Amino acid sequence: MATQIAMPQNAQQTTPQGPQMTDRDWSNDILSYEKYLTNGYNTGLNEAQNPQLHQTVQTILMETHQCQAQMYDLMFQKGWYKVKAADQQEISQAYTQFTGYKSQFPAN
Repeated sequence: MATQIAMPQNAQQTTPQGPQMTDRDWSNDILSYEKYLTNGYNTGLNEAQNPQLHQTVQTILMETHQCQAQMYDLMFQKGWYKVKAADQQEISQAYTQFTGYKSQFPAN
């Protein structure tokens, strides 16, 4: 049986009436945008031919990944991002599945 990762116990957030965004809404929006940015920077990094441009985009990408991780941590601490711990059977199944994929690639 899967175990649940311990979630912080925080006071209940009141939900505003009307179109106002809550702190959770803003945080979720920022996290989504950070994920969107990292995808764009990854593509840019793959296409950059100039070494200086490549280094600059790589630095920005790493900083954006750090911001994304900080936002995730904040949301997790506030109980706004739930994570289910996998049990050993799920881990074994995933390991077997992806080990099988490995055989489809040419040897290095």
